[in-house]
Amino acid sequence: MSRMADRVKRHSPGDTGAGTGDARRDRWKSHRAARREEFVEAALRALAEHGPDLGMEHVAAAAGVTKPVLYRHFTDKADLFVALGHRGTEILFERLIPAMSREEAPLPRIRRSLDAFFSIIEEYPNLYRLLVRSTFADRKIDNDIVAEDKEVIANALAALLGDYMRAYRIDSGGAEIWGHGIVGMVQNVGEWWLERRTMSRDAVVEYLTMTIWAAIDGTMRGYGVTIDPHKPLDINTLITLSTGDTAAG
Repeated sequence: MSRMADRVKRHSPGDTGAGTGDARRDRWKSHRAARREEFVEAALRALAEHGPDLGMEHVAAAAGVTKPVLYRHFTDKADLFVALGHRGTEILFERLIPAMSREEAPLPRIRRSLDAFFSIIEEYPNLYRLLVRSTFADRKIDNDIVAEDKEVIANALAALLGDYMRAYRIDSGGAEIWGHGIVGMVQNVGEWWLERRTMSRDAVVEYLTMTIWAAIDGTMRGYGVTIDPHKPLDINTLITLSTGDTAAG
């Protein structure tokens, strides 16, 4: 996998990622993109301070500008919400892809992946709450970025599991169910843990790790296949996540 090239890359509306051939226009375009990124980071700081009920005035204050300046770079509240969601996706995939791909042994690989997810919702709890609610500054937003990311990750995990099952010559028909089931369980536990915090992050990660491994191990044994959870597998399948097609390979 080409590391950072496999991250999700999202652009501002109208940004094709290519130069126009007009140096002055390209510099202005680059400046606007950089300013948007600065405002998104300011919005993250405002979220940490004010929670998911923050308003545009809180974002402007955190950025050290007035609301009219903010609205020069974002069409409306929904535009800023989507930009926040895209930043959250980048943070998630930057941590999750290496965790899912780096470790060959099954149990450490599961544990690292779960810890990557829980580290993010622990570090950015209000961003996660905001995106789950799909409401910004008392306005309901149509974009369900959490559901989009969930779909991408579940499809990638299904492809990964399917590759392993076929390699062991067992029925891979349930791989998609597994992928979506695991992601759904992790998300639900994450939301529960975020609000309750009745145990440490390490504890919830370990419980989930053993639960997921028990399901995998039980299924494999049902087909007569025994896997050592601490031993690297002969097959090393990597994860690739993208906003379009999702594959493992």
